[in-house]
Parts: sequence; C-alpha cells; structure tokens
Amino acid sequence: MCHDPAGRPPAPPRTGAVGDTGQIVLTAADGTEFSAAYALPADVAAATAGVVVLPDIRGLHPYYVALVERFAEAGVPAVALDWFGRTAGTAEGGTRDAGFDWQTHVPQTTPEGVDADLAAAIAELRRRTRPGLPVVTVGFCFGGSHSWRQSGGDLDVAACAGFYGRPVLVGDAASRASRPTLMLIAGADAATPVEDQLALAGTMRGAGADVTTAVYDGAPHSFFDRAAPEWEDACQDAWRRLLDLVDRAGSGVSS
Repeated sequence: MCHDPAGRPPAPPRTGAVGDTGQIVLTAADGTEFSAAYALPADVAAATAGVVVLPDIRGLHPYYVALVERFAEAGVPAVALDWFGRTAGTAEGGTRDAGFDWQTHVPQTTPEGVDADLAAAIAELRRRTRPGLPVVTVGFCFGGSHSWRQSGGDLDVAACAGFYGRPVLVGDAASRASRPTLMLIAGADAATPVEDQLALAGTMRGAGADVTTAVYDGAPHSFFDRAAPEWEDACQDAWRRLLDLVDRAGSGVSS
C-alpha cells in the first residue's frame, strides 16, 4: 500500500534552516481549486531548482506536508499538491485524513486534470522563488507514474523522479520521453513488478531520455519512511539521487 498518513519521510543527508511554510489553495487554469502545501529554505535566493511533489493515491496527507519541509531543509523549495479538487473539493483542514475515500476519487482523475494542477503548482513555486526556476517533479505511487509521464509531456519541467510508479499510467508519453528521469524502484514491490518498471525505463531511453534506475533489493512499496529503519541505507541513497537530480537541473546539466 502507499504511504500511511501517520508515516513521515526520512531526514535528508544535508540540512539547513527552513523559512516560510504553509498550506494553501491554488487554482488551475480551468478554475479548479485544490489544496497544496509549500516550504521554502531560509536562504531561498540560493536555491538553484525547486520540486513539485506528486503524492500517492491518498492525496495530500501529512506525509507530504512533512516531505516539502524536508526538501526545504535540504535547500530546495517545494510545493506538494492534492489530486482531488475536481471531485472532492479542497481538503478540510488542508490535508486528507486516513478516512478519505480515495477509492472513489482516483478513478475520476485524468492526465489533463493532473497536468492543469501541476502547472498551477509550478507557477506558485516560481512565484514564491523566482521566474524560470527549474522544477523537478518527484512523485510516489500514483504520483510517481505521473511524474515519469512528465518526461514526455508538454509542461515546463526540467527533470522527473518517481518512487513505486505504474508504467501503465505513463502510457504513450514513454515513447516521447526526453527529460532526465529517475526511477526509484522497490525490489519487493507487490504492486508493480520490477521487470515492468525496467521495461518502461528501456522504452524511455529508446525515445532519447536520460533514465537512471535504482532497484532496492528486498525493499517493499513505500520503503521511503523514517518508520522503517531497516531501509535507512536505501532511503539515504534515494535522497542522494534525488538531490543530485535537483542539483543537476539547477546547474543546467542534463546527464
């Protein structure tokens, strides 16, 4: 299953002071209002790239509010979005709780709606930092799939990273992939076979994308959690890879 609302992300390998944080409501180009959370490093002017976090099937729950703050600790401004503004409205209290009926709402999402919300989140991140800030998408499960999909999409993103994604949700975008992509793969993921994710990586490479895969042998779906100390080494390796991707995006280096 995906990250539990009671879970929390592991600490990044580099830490600094966090500046402004908050939970907000954003508006997509089609008028949809949706919930989001943001966090900025204290020295936001020093940031060379930012991150938009795409959550799992449960939407914007506390794990992802904590994750944007973790990115800010690492010197990376970040925004996390909720998927369900079109069908469930904005999240009461800003986040989805453990009782949220995601099973009803996930099937009603569309790639077009996801992209409209992502575009609004990118605009908000740049509004809070600087115009033209390179943006990396970082997704988990359902969000991991949609993050990988951005490699072959039309939005202004510099690179894409995803944990535990499902190749079927990437669809035809895999054959158009062109942006640097990081695939963080749980070796014992019961939701998506490793072989399917590696096959997706091959398709994306064939399209011209620079794709890096990291398979964490034995790790379960949702291993990226501080409550799983047995996967601490995998978590730290994943963090290093994520931050390296962000740093390369900020420097303009694509591979």
